[in-house]
Amino acid sequence: MNVPLLDLQAQYVSLRDSMLQAIERVMESQRFVLGDEVRELEKSVAQYCQTKHAIGCASGSDALLLALMALDIKQGDEVITTPFSFFATGAAIARLGARPVFVDIDPATYNLDVSLVADAITSRTRAIIPVHIYGQCAQMDPLLDLGKRRGIPIVEDSAQAIGATDNERPAGSMGLVGCFSFYPTKNLGGAGDGGILTTNDDAIAERLRRLRTHGGSDEYQHEEVGINSRLDELQAAVLNVKLSSLDKWSDERAHIAARYSQLLSDADLDFPLITPHVRPDGRHIFHQYVVRAPGNRDALMDHLKTRGVGTKVYYPVPLHLQKCFSSLGYKEGDFPESESAARETFALPAYPELTEAQQLYVVESIKSFQPLVHSFSETA
Repeated sequence: MNVPLLDLQAQYVSLRDSMLQAIERVMESQRFVLGDEVRELEKSVAQYCQTKHAIGCASGSDALLLALMALDIKQGDEVITTPFSFFATGAAIARLGARPVFVDIDPATYNLDVSLVADAITSRTRAIIPVHIYGQCAQMDPLLDLGKRRGIPIVEDSAQAIGATDNERPAGSMGLVGCFSFYPTKNLGGAGDGGILTTNDDAIAERLRRLRTHGGSDEYQHEEVGINSRLDELQAAVLNVKLSSLDKWSDERAHIAARYSQLLSDADLDFPLITPHVRPDGRHIFHQYVVRAPGNRDALMDHLKTRGVGTKVYYPVPLHLQKCFSSLGYKEGDFPESESAARETFALPAYPELTEAQQLYVVESIKSFQPLVHSFSETA
């Protein structure tokens, strides 16, 4: 049996007619940038995330950059975030000349360890970016309280977490700004790049709308220097079709995750395999189902590949060890939990269209893995 890590084709088949109609509607209109489809999506996402505003942009990476631009992050500033994330999180900070200040992760959730954040704050700290990784929110109440007490805004990197909640509050609604990605592999994915920002702050929303269009309130009047980061009508049309199915898909992902965890718990494996920790005070939407295999990760992935099971490591090199960030002065061992996660974790196939038979095959394939046994001799 072949079980891909993700099967976008299966999702497309179920929505083909509606998506083609939406695309044709845009083509007939011949309006491709910031039109009715974008406005409809912005209105729907704001309602879904329970925020006053949603502002479409060209990508999730741009959403992070625009959020920091709206906060006037500049050369010499510091922004606290996690080293265990996609590159865009750190890159948005660095592109503005600011310094990413990394804080290690909670080994259970892989999210920012909020108990370590206060010690990382300096007089130059201008923002904190928690990353809601794999579809589970970071623990937000301590961060929100800390940010309020110290006057530091919270920017939520919600790229993987649309529909996730923390104490019944949607991702993207708790900080000053929420940043989302519509990359095709996301739970709500477009037909290319796309992103959106959410906020309850009227002034920030107005500024974000300017910044995404070269910093101008209209085509030829520019109050500041922004960037060109507009959401395409075609992407918005596709996303408008998909949004109504998002909660159903998220529930199906959670059901698949629960079945994995139960099957793997019952499997009586000959090696340690740690399944995801789900916080009881939030909704985990399982953008990825990530397991941990200490000492056996790479060999297990190789074994699953021979069985036709797709897997992937998110993320093999923490941000503090990336070559482009070497000038920050971090070294191996500085963030042991992030480094351990990078060595030991990987994702199993988990998407709404995954069948029970495919899932059972994945688990049987894991059960058939024989870890190498190392023998050590002692010398006197």
